[in-house]
Amino acid sequence: MAPPLGNGRGNERGNERGRERHPSGTTRRSLLTAVAAVGALGAAGCSRVATASSAHGGDLLDRLRAQGVVRLGIAGEVPFGYIDRDGRLTGEAPELAKAVFKRLGVDRVQPVPTEFGSLIPGLDSQQFDVVSAGMYINAERCEQVVFADPDYRMLDAFVVRKGNPKGLHDYRDVVAKKARFATGTGYAEIQYAVEAGYEESDILIVPDQVAGLNAVEAGRADVFAGTALTVREVVRKSSEAESTKAFAPLVKGKPHVDGGGFAFRSAETRLRDAFNAELRKMKESGEVFRILRPFGFTEAEMTDMTAKELCRG
Repeated sequence: MAPPLGNGRGNERGNERGRERHPSGTTRRSLLTAVAAVGALGAAGCSRVATASSAHGGDLLDRLRAQGVVRLGIAGEVPFGYIDRDGRLTGEAPELAKAVFKRLGVDRVQPVPTEFGSLIPGLDSQQFDVVSAGMYINAERCEQVVFADPDYRMLDAFVVRKGNPKGLHDYRDVVAKKARFATGTGYAEIQYAVEAGYEESDILIVPDQVAGLNAVEAGRADVFAGTALTVREVVRKSSEAESTKAFAPLVKGKPHVDGGGFAFRSAETRLRDAFNAELRKMKESGEVFRILRPFGFTEAEMTDMTAKELCRG
């Protein structure tokens, strides 16, 4: 999602830790607490040995095969990566990770939950082995981590009141109509709004899409911005709000399409390359779409874009 100001989907503003209700029936805070013990066990079972020199592409793939388990950094965001009401790890990225890593000889995945803005710092500090959260690939993040090629492409959309009374269809409308604008912690939509002329200090930062829906329904915001998929899923059961038509935000005056994928520590190019090789085969066979489809993805959101082109910005 757009050129961010930090490590999350946009920047790392907003430290709200509200008890908003998660779509799976748990709260965001209880979700993180419920899985923390599992993540801690994984960390305890894996010594934080520094990876091999980047000149050799790293040795993490060998270690993961020996251990038989890979730790996935997730951010509790439906449908990208979350724990469902039965305590099961799921979402487009974890389900895809299960399939790819099984092909690589790693049979088990283990969730390590964190806030979205903490995913890259957590990866760097070896709290987990790979970011598996549908993270957008962009130039700033590419200076910090290495990405697999994107497994999906995505436009933006808004949550608005039923009937869209203010007529908000893109970020320019938000600015022109002086709408009260909200988006999520670490979302790139922050930067999209700022680029359109919205004052960053005026943005209401909320923990996630459920909190954004609540803000619109309660009248604390006129609009909440997120990915088209996130938005259309979160309003599905709302009687007071709806999603707008998906649109491409403007970056440097040009329509911009984002792509999301898996992130690895910069030294681990060997693991990234092996992951990419299996991902390409799965795209060609249609398996990627079969895995992502139950989470609301459409064929229009499948992509042949590469991480290299997205890293160029």
